[in-house]
Amino acid sequence: MKTIFKSLLAITVVSLVLSSCGNGSSSKKGALSSSVAEKVYVAPGEHDEFYAFVSGGFSGQLAVYGLPSGRLFKVIPVFSVDAEKAYGFNEETKPMLNTSHGFIPWDDSHHPDISQTNGELDGRYVFINGNNTPRIAKIDLTTFETTEIIEIPNSAGNHSSSFVTENTEYVVAGTRFSIPFPQRDMPIDEYKGNFKGALTFISVDPKDGAMDIKFQIMMPGFNYDLSHPGRGKSHGWFFFTTYNTEEANSLLEVNASQNDKDFIAAINWKKIEEYVNNGGGKKVPSRYAHNVYSDETHSATSTIKKEVLIVNPSDVPGAVYFLPTPKSPHGCDVDPTGEYIVGNGKLSADLTIHSFSKMIKAIEDKKFTGEAYGIPILDFDAVHAGTVKQSGLGPLHTEFDGKGNAYTTFFISSEVVKWKIGTWEVIDRKPTYYSVGHLMIPGGNSRKPYGKYVLAMNKITKDRYLPTGPEVTQSAQLYDITGDKMELLLDFPTIGEPHYAAGIPADIVAKNSKKIYKLEESKHEFVTKSEADSKVVRDGNEVHIYMTMIRSHFAPDNIEGIQVGDKVYFHVTNLEQDYDVPHGISMIGAQTSELLIMPGQTETFVWYPKQVGVWPFYCTDFCSALHQEMQGYVRVSPKGSKVPIKFTLDGDAVDAE
Repeated sequence: MKTIFKSLLAITVVSLVLSSCGNGSSSKKGALSSSVAEKVYVAPGEHDEFYAFVSGGFSGQLAVYGLPSGRLFKVIPVFSVDAEKAYGFNEETKPMLNTSHGFIPWDDSHHPDISQTNGELDGRYVFINGNNTPRIAKIDLTTFETTEIIEIPNSAGNHSSSFVTENTEYVVAGTRFSIPFPQRDMPIDEYKGNFKGALTFISVDPKDGAMDIKFQIMMPGFNYDLSHPGRGKSHGWFFFTTYNTEEANSLLEVNASQNDKDFIAAINWKKIEEYVNNGGGKKVPSRYAHNVYSDETHSATSTIKKEVLIVNPSDVPGAVYFLPTPKSPHGCDVDPTGEYIVGNGKLSADLTIHSFSKMIKAIEDKKFTGEAYGIPILDFDAVHAGTVKQSGLGPLHTEFDGKGNAYTTFFISSEVVKWKIGTWEVIDRKPTYYSVGHLMIPGGNSRKPYGKYVLAMNKITKDRYLPTGPEVTQSAQLYDITGDKMELLLDFPTIGEPHYAAGIPADIVAKNSKKIYKLEESKHEFVTKSEADSKVVRDGNEVHIYMTMIRSHFAPDNIEGIQVGDKVYFHVTNLEQDYDVPHGISMIGAQTSELLIMPGQTETFVWYPKQVGVWPFYCTDFCSALHQEMQGYVRVSPKGSKVPIKFTLDGDAVDAE
């Protein structure tokens, strides 16, 4: 009996304690905080608070997610062909993937960055780099479509890209691999002193965002890994991490890790801009593609440019300096005030933070410890602001919450570590699952971060999801950072490798989103603005079909007179002027993808009929209750047949010949 009594008493006491703790927690955190799930739940019909633009890594694309829900909204094709949207398949977008190496249908997209005005996100454009065949793309955030791609000459492994200055004066591209300059046939073991690394500054027109290469700085043959712009007091400077300052060309995992310190290169781009504006620099022959998509013509054009302006750092004294930084620094991040430059040596257990103010004073006092290829090396102690000691293993990237805290990822120890700017003390650490690379706080690369969430992008997930064969999904993880301690809220799968991301409050972007393309404004060469204008025209062995589509039929729908060996162009215009009513079209045997055509747009695909018969085409996007009835036929006759071109409009036969 005594045992039973003691047990009941113990249960009562424990219940009171738990009840008391629960009440205290509830009154302190509020009812919603009691459930992690509720923090990421976005009710049906409600919208997310943030857009997250997450690079697709080796998919070559850019994916758009909502935060905090982690819902996938769209995959924007950028550097890779996309059959879902016909990007790179239709005649209008093929020029977007043109390069000096020809049509390149794939790339490795890495670092998106959102345009800024006065150091704050303005939501006009996202820029992103293609790593493999060096390119920078611009995505227009009114249409969420890629509208411009510029190739970067004299570069290889376009990794320290694509970050913008605080008024989007420039988007910057830095080479990871140094290469011979000028490019030529030469022995690889003569790397040292002969290979160079190009840092490219691409001007952005403030009116329409048009990109153009303003100048390239030809740096020593190191590897330029990542970069970030100065802001506030350091606006006008750009900072690039370097590794392989040993200039090794073989077994870099050993030979590029010999130096105790590598560098952060500090570039005074305003000084170089002034030099260039006054006629400085040298134009050299270079071939690179500049591809532009027009919303008026709904078509892209590609231009091969043939020269670029090169700046030698030694020709602009006071424009370039090296800040010694341990050891093989990877991430290079600047805090919202512009005072602190964080260099994360991936082979160091410590984080190194430099002071911009101390850097300027060291330059004024000429506190140099040497030079590399004529570029002054600043004294480490003269520029060093502080060190976050023993913070983890394998530090990579840092972002800021705008409240005096920084967050750094650690690849080897798989964690995000929160530390205090100024005191350099570690405040909190949370595990990631697993091997985190980049992280993102919306607005993290600006003067005004929105420090509510941090998104960690992981390289390995192993046991976190249902198995799908040898490869399991890539993943991102969302943490609440509004409290003293971080709280893991959500895992969600991602497209490709989630390499890096840029986030922005949804209300900055959503209000400008385009709903339709106005048909009357179309200047497409082959637009058909009404069904009455639909037609089929033969020109030798080329046949041009001027077709329209609207719920729920094509015009024309039946076409005869096509012959084996013809080259048949389908120029298809979506006549809809209603939001979210695209139509698709595909043709049996066509060596291309479907077309997915937005309201008011015109797109073209080419079909080479190879077999006689009567072949159907149909709408591929479920558009109405009569979607299945949205179809047509093409009659294909033998080559040389006397069957004339004719077609049906509104059910009536029309002879074209």
